[in-house]
Amino acid sequence: MNKLIVSLSPHVHSGDSIASNMYGVIIALVPALVCSFVAFGVGAIITTALSVAACVFFEWAITKFCLKKASTVCDGSAILTGILLAFNMPSNIQPWIVVIGAFFAIAVVKMTFGGLGCNLFNPALAGRAFLLISFPVDMTTWPVPGQGFGTYLDAETGATPLSIMKAAFKSGDVSMLEQLPSFKDMLIGNTGGCLGEVCALALIIGCIYMLVKKIITWHIPVSILLTVFVFSGLLNLANPVYANPLAELLSGGLLLGAIFMATDYVTSPMSAKGQIVYGVAIGALTVIIRTFGAYPEGMSFAILIMNAFVPLINSKFKPTRFGEVPAKK
Repeated sequence: MNKLIVSLSPHVHSGDSIASNMYGVIIALVPALVCSFVAFGVGAIITTALSVAACVFFEWAITKFCLKKASTVCDGSAILTGILLAFNMPSNIQPWIVVIGAFFAIAVVKMTFGGLGCNLFNPALAGRAFLLISFPVDMTTWPVPGQGFGTYLDAETGATPLSIMKAAFKSGDVSMLEQLPSFKDMLIGNTGGCLGEVCALALIIGCIYMLVKKIITWHIPVSILLTVFVFSGLLNLANPVYANPLAELLSGGLLLGAIFMATDYVTSPMSAKGQIVYGVAIGALTVIIRTFGAYPEGMSFAILIMNAFVPLINSKFKPTRFGEVPAKK
């Protein structure tokens, strides 16, 4: 007589894997990567290639010689960290600073905690924050896009939309906001800034791709963007010295952070409700830091702060276990 054998879940494999998701995000970053190469030329290529190579090398070396484990570089996480770290730096940054940032992101933030799946903070964002505090001048000197492929360290620099907004707020001079690029220029990448934040349209295309492929869900990016739009809109209504909310959405690293950084599987909440709370908090903190903080950009710090609260959010908003009947309130 045949016996009924029941095995532990999961019973059906969807085909998803760490590698497929990581490379899916990398594919979604390709439009923004191409736009950064076109906008900043050889500087963007050198910075991105060096960042990826350094991240891959440090993960391989630490895994092999320190942790004594099988190499994990083929899962794509180190490559993705390298691209995102490069996207958070200006194209004319010194190569040795890129290597230091990659070492901090991989060795300190990721591998010290045990590798992928164990890190509390997003490695690329932590690397950016470390470099911003350690090398503030190098990390806030922004090349003007469209100078061709012959410029790198000697590229002409200029103000970013966020620095213009910050200057207008500090001086109380509303007319300074007239220096902001048009919405079209911010959408197609004709503005200064980090490699990955200049072309909003490319980031939106990447977001649509990941949503269609179900690599991410809408909860985190939509809650962040909607919160920033509402809060910055209220500030603009109260005082026109605060920039238009649409300009806030299209400038700086808001789209890059909301779509590609805050949605990191390891450092974001598991449940849909938790993700919405997480996103709203990030959006509110971003507006507060941008408006009242010392730095023009607040997205990186907002995400890192909320990374620390993810365990608490997960404990509050736990997904229902398979087969469990939700308790009546």
